[in-house]
Amino acid sequence: MTVVTQELPRWDLSNVYPGLESPEYQAGFTRLAQLADEMEAFVKQNKIGELQPSADAGELNRILSEYIDRSNTAYELALTLQSYLYSFLTTDSFNNTAPKMMSQLEPVMVRFQQQDTIFTAQVGLLVDTLPKIIEKGGSAQTHAFYLKETAEQSRYLMSQPEEALAADLSLSGPVAWNKLQGVVTSQLTWEIETEEGKVERKPLTWILNLRSHGDETMRRRGYEAELAAWKSVENVLAACMNGVKGATVVLNQKRGREDALHPSLDMARIDRPTLNAMLSAMEDSFPMFRRYFKAKAKRLGKQSLPWWDLFAPMGQADRTFSYEEASQFVIDNFAAFSPGLADYARKAIENNWIDVGPREGKRAGAFCMGIPAVNESRILMNFDGSLDSIGTLAHELGHGFHNECAIGKTMLQQNTPMTMAETASIMCQTIITDASLENATSKEEQLAILENDLIDASQVVVDIYSRYLFEKEVFERRAESELSAEDLNDIMARAQKATYGDGLDPEYLQPYMWTWKPHYYYSSLSFYNYPYTFGLLFATGLYAIYKQRGADFVPEYSALLASTGEDTAATLAKRFGIDITDKKFWADSLAIIGERVARYEAL
Repeated sequence: MTVVTQELPRWDLSNVYPGLESPEYQAGFTRLAQLADEMEAFVKQNKIGELQPSADAGELNRILSEYIDRSNTAYELALTLQSYLYSFLTTDSFNNTAPKMMSQLEPVMVRFQQQDTIFTAQVGLLVDTLPKIIEKGGSAQTHAFYLKETAEQSRYLMSQPEEALAADLSLSGPVAWNKLQGVVTSQLTWEIETEEGKVERKPLTWILNLRSHGDETMRRRGYEAELAAWKSVENVLAACMNGVKGATVVLNQKRGREDALHPSLDMARIDRPTLNAMLSAMEDSFPMFRRYFKAKAKRLGKQSLPWWDLFAPMGQADRTFSYEEASQFVIDNFAAFSPGLADYARKAIENNWIDVGPREGKRAGAFCMGIPAVNESRILMNFDGSLDSIGTLAHELGHGFHNECAIGKTMLQQNTPMTMAETASIMCQTIITDASLENATSKEEQLAILENDLIDASQVVVDIYSRYLFEKEVFERRAESELSAEDLNDIMARAQKATYGDGLDPEYLQPYMWTWKPHYYYSSLSFYNYPYTFGLLFATGLYAIYKQRGADFVPEYSALLASTGEDTAATLAKRFGIDITDKKFWADSLAIIGERVARYEAL
């Protein structure tokens, strides 16, 4: 396989705003500031924060309903403006205009956050009266879950002045550290010898893609270049990590959280027994995944895998897909599951909603973001022509389809937890893998497909668990002191040894995994790792139900995606007879992956 180098499509947001400095964008920004003024006036005039449970339920309903309506209007505009700016920040970190404009937008968004804090505290005071308020109808009734969840979260607030100060300081604290990590990692380049024997300076996004190169020489060069490049910026990124985690530790303590995991569980809308059941099943599956790693190492003539071989393609490894081929491959396989899903994918691809290829100044990885004002999504990826890239395309289109299903819901009704957000994306990967295996005509083709699937599954189960262990220890130790880059490398290496075990060569791990994963640097998204595993295993369980029920399953599945912002994960799962607190559910999903490991070993 050769890494794709031709010019690939870039996303088009011209239907959102014509340009960064266009009158249309400025009008949107001005309108948002006006909405912030109006929201602050509304809160003050209606004495939100001082309302008593003994007040008239009808009047309380009016006030809460109008606040909800105002919030939905403001958040639709705010997230549209934010996503538009983010499209420049993530694809061209050399652009100096977008960061400046984001720095102007963020204080306005903080103003809404500060009013939300007042509203949250108010709803907490009304918790015993909420049933009477909700039954009066209006937006309070259609947003009943949001109000009940808000009342619960009101228990973890500092005083209103402290929350307001924390929101203001976040822009020059953890948010600033997050921005620095993004700029450093997206602009980092390093010299590497190419296949043609030339030494060239390449962006790290390009070098990271060498992990799935068909030639071991290139994979190892990429691995060694990664280590050297990350070492050159390790102290800067360690400072970013300390800044983000340190601020989070302090705020969690001040807000009365049990630990750093506590707010993450609430955001994921699951409880500790559910997480523990899943983690326990994951631990039990490690020997199965190590069998896969050893089988792969044997195919490569080795006892265990060095890191640079972890993502090595197998089977038809020399095949490179064009973006057009990859797109059609995804659309065709989506169609076998649902014509609606295929139609969505075709629309996203044909309308250039996807920024496809790697380039200097563009961030690594992949994501999907909604543009609520136009009811569309935009996808960023770093396509390299591999099977893995096809899986990434399917994954992110799954997120976009999820957003599509929720059209018609308000912004607050669409507030989906990370656990459920990953379900739709991984379901789409499962669709692609299952259909591909059924249509495979040779052992080499089967091997290539299984390899790609098991790479993804092992990352989402084994590597995600290592990231969970890493973040858990980082939080615990950051509460005591700052951590050096050497400390962070040591924690990461030990976490990888604990999960990969003898499946990986202990001499060639990737201790710098913490440097480029953006999830670690979001203060509001701690432990953004296990939701991926939840999504994989939940989607695997749902797909097993689909295989039993066929097309009748699809409307219920689409309805689930439309309502993921309106209930807990446990309640939503019960629609399909699934008990996510039962370890057996997670073990059964992992057993399905185990069947693929056995099939891989037999080839």
